[in-house]
Amino acid sequence: MSRRRGIMSHRFKEELAKELGFYDTVQNDGWGGITARDAGNMVKRAVQIAEENMNRNKA
Repeated sequence: MSRRRGIMSHRFKEELAKELGFYDTVQNDGWGGITARDAGNMVKRAVQIAEENMNRNKA
């Protein structure tokens, strides 16, 4: 089975983790160490940023 290619860059994920306050967990335990809630919040924030950028580009 082939592995899916991630949509978010590693750098972007790290920035989101820093912004949301769980970057220390990522550094210590890797991405597998974050909670499902943290992962969901990261996705929500990424969508929010994408929407903001789309709206900014429309104006």
